[in-house]
Amino acid sequence: MYKIYVVEDDRKMASIICQYLKKYGYDAHYAEDFDYVKQEFIQYRPDLVILDINLPSFDGFYWCRQIRGLSNVPIIFLSARSGEMDQVFAIENGGDDYITKPFHLEVLLAKVKGVIRRTYGDYAIPSDHNVLEMDGLFLYRDKNIIEYNGEKTECSPKEFRLLDCLAKKADKIVSRDKLLEAIWDEIDLVDDNTLNVNIRRARKRLDEIGIHDAIQTMRGQGYMLKKSWRQS
Repeated sequence: MYKIYVVEDDRKMASIICQYLKKYGYDAHYAEDFDYVKQEFIQYRPDLVILDINLPSFDGFYWCRQIRGLSNVPIIFLSARSGEMDQVFAIENGGDDYITKPFHLEVLLAKVKGVIRRTYGDYAIPSDHNVLEMDGLFLYRDKNIIEYNGEKTECSPKEFRLLDCLAKKADKIVSRDKLLEAIWDEIDLVDDNTLNVNIRRARKRLDEIGIHDAIQTMRGQGYMLKKSWRQS
């Protein structure tokens, strides 16, 4: 049974969400104290977090960063903020998906199922294919970690799936739609700016391990991971 941690300061809404998720077989628990979200996260050890932005004391962006310092567990933002920059900022802070209020519980459930399926279920990487190696670049699929020349960094699920998709087709153009299929359920609802933000974050992860300018933008076609990092 997958555990879901709901960080929502509207207690009635949080209770409704938890009861609805429990109806479909999830172990759902909502935040009790908004000053101790990080501690509750550690104690509960959820498989997925549903996170509001407007919260007491600290906002959802802050708590997302705190959680990302501990785990790459999927995070779905749930907020009344519908602005494009709020959604971009949510992704830049480590979020995996974004739902605007008001929303239908059926939509939330579909998002939860999709994220869990990609991370843990039908679309998860088989255990016998947990490591991809390419010219000294290692992708550890069971940990969302990349390594090069002994330097390692941990990626968010979306960052890792982008890199994994590009690495499997290294030196070949991967179309925008192919990348979106790898990490989002509803391709038509994701704009170019959102994809660009995730590509930028993936580039940053490569920079952290000493691989620079490897992801190239192929105008009007997609993106390419160039195997040029071994060149001195």
